[in-house]
Amino acid sequence: MSQTVPPFADLIADCTSTAFHLETRDAYGIAAEDAEFAAWRAGHRVDVADRSAWWTSFHTVIAEAVARSVVVRRARVVSEPVSDYIRYEYACTPQNIAAGEDVRWLPRARASDLLLPGNDYWVLDNRLVRFGLFAGDGAFVAHTLEDAPDVVKQCSDAFQAVWDRATPHAAYEI
Repeated sequence: MSQTVPPFADLIADCTSTAFHLETRDAYGIAAEDAEFAAWRAGHRVDVADRSAWWTSFHTVIAEAVARSVVVRRARVVSEPVSDYIRYEYACTPQNIAAGEDVRWLPRARASDLLLPGNDYWVLDNRLVRFGLFAGDGAFVAHTLEDAPDVVKQCSDAFQAVWDRATPHAAYEI
């Protein structure tokens, strides 16, 4: 498949049934999050009720998909004790939920017998995988797309295995 990767908003705009995301890193070095992560580390907390303070175009894209009856799920495989970055993600997860995502957490120790792809990914309508490639320091490198049915199935099955074993956000404590 061509490696010209459309923006995420375009990919999810084409979804009609499901979009699910598997995250497996304990830290991400995403430049767009640096200021927010630093503010969080300094003690700033977002008031989820004040959407004007945190709602982004990403949240709009997710909310629009959910409004079209697309089921959006996110599972995070995390090391415990969790890293500061995972604590930050945990604190931000109510924003994902407010946009319409369902989020679960799986401690890495409970994933040892699962066969998981080496990169984070989104599976869109069980037809397309958008892999996220990251450097060792967590910096974003690139996205790639894969539509080979066997790869889509492997990623879908891996996500479902994590999802079935993971703890819903409301019940997960760090």
